[in-house]
This record gives sequence, structure tokens and C-alpha cells, in this order.
Amino acid sequence: MKVIAAYLLAQLGGNNDPSSDDLKKILNSVGAEIDEVKIELLLSQVKGKDITELIAAGKQRLASTTMSFGCGGTPVVANGTADNAAGQVVEEKKEEKKVDKEESDEEDFNFSLFD
Repeated sequence: MKVIAAYLLAQLGGNNDPSSDDLKKILNSVGAEIDEVKIELLLSQVKGKDITELIAAGKQRLASTTMSFGCGGTPVVANGTADNAAGQVVEEKKEEKKVDKEESDEEDFNFSLFD
């Protein structure tokens, strides 16, 4: 990630084709460890490509990866149905809220913002 960040910083600084030395200079300026293999790999993969297209492609990949993990699904318990598992989760959250409310009541020291 730090090599990618250095590449993007070089791009933002106006260097449309940063070299390995440019990236090393950026990484040295913040005391980061330099991995020449990663630098060369990144430069070989982005050579001749537009940075805005790379970022757009990365956003699409990230969105498809998030969707493939099934975010928002209902958990299934081995000895019960999905509805029972969802009900258990809701009950646990209600109990947590009650505990948080009780703790906040105990910590009320009657301070006022305008005292």
C-alpha cells in the first residue's frame, strides 16, 4: 500500500511517469521501508495506463468484492432457522442497549455545558 501511495503522491505532484527512484525518494522522506520488488512490480503493471482509469477500475473491483461477500445477509444457525438466528441477534442488541443506558445514568454527574 505504501508503494501505491507513493505512486499516487508522485502523480498528484505532477509527475505523470514516476520512476523507481522517484518512489524511493518519497518513501525515504517519511522513513518507510523500501521494497524494490514491489516498486518494480507496481511500475510494470501501471506502465502506460491512465491513473483515473486505474482508480475507476479499482472502485469497480472493490464494489464487486463487497457484494460477493454477501453483506446484509441473515445468519443461519446449525440447530435453528435463519429467522431464529436473526431474532437472537435482535434480542442481544436490545440487551446491550439496556446495559448502555444504565451505565450512562450512573455516570451522570449533573454537569452543565454553560456552568
